[in-house]
Amino acid sequence: MWKWETDVQAKAVVVIVHSAFEHHRWYAWLIEKLRTEGFHVVMGDLPGHEEGSRYTRVHDELIDEYLLFIKQLMQSALQYQLPVFVIGHGLGGTLAIQFLRKTKLECAGLILTAPWFQLQKHSNLLASALASMNLAPNKKISLELNKRLLTRNPEGILEMEDDVPYHSNVTVRWYRDIQQLMKNLATQQERTLTLPILLITPNQDKVADSEAARKWLLLQKNREFQYKDWPYSYHNIFHDLEREEVFLYVRDFINNVLRSIGYIV
Repeated sequence: MWKWETDVQAKAVVVIVHSAFEHHRWYAWLIEKLRTEGFHVVMGDLPGHEEGSRYTRVHDELIDEYLLFIKQLMQSALQYQLPVFVIGHGLGGTLAIQFLRKTKLECAGLILTAPWFQLQKHSNLLASALASMNLAPNKKISLELNKRLLTRNPEGILEMEDDVPYHSNVTVRWYRDIQQLMKNLATQQERTLTLPILLITPNQDKVADSEAARKWLLLQKNREFQYKDWPYSYHNIFHDLEREEVFLYVRDFINNVLRSIGYIV
């Protein structure tokens, strides 16, 4: 994991949890924006997504591996003795929800961007195929995601170009586990979250179903939440054309939460 510290008086720490098939270098723009606004940032690559793996193998990580890594990020962030916020994007948002439902670690607020509750492009076709075929758990399948589904911003596409190959190859077991996690979170009303939540959805999301995320939010038993849908944005909203405005939403949410718990912003 890595830490990027602000050059000014720190107000809080932000933990970023990236989505499937990504890595931390995609988030350089967001990290720098947060640092400029007075936030330390803690981030790392989810298991199986680190640059050293070169993405050469099919993704077959266990959900518990992901959750353990998020715990390590949070423990590192809490060492600053400042309020800690989590930004979870895509699958990272879904994992962050599951982690916060199961942990007692202190978190001041949760920001979700395009979290996975139901997948768009392939969910019906692939789910039907898996249900009807007795496929081996380690059999490789492809979710057929590509970077053109993530953003319509040429600059954002360039920021995702590097020497680490991008692919969405997973095992049947990985896919089934993620599908089950999404289903459980979308339907279970027990152990809901009570911390402040900001949910940001891109209306033109080609990967995740924004409506499913909105329905989940309305089931939570918290007194402070915000929801914002961006009508033209694609899935990777911090790489898309509206990202400056999206960031202002995130910044203001964090500052408002800090004020509410007694911090001078």
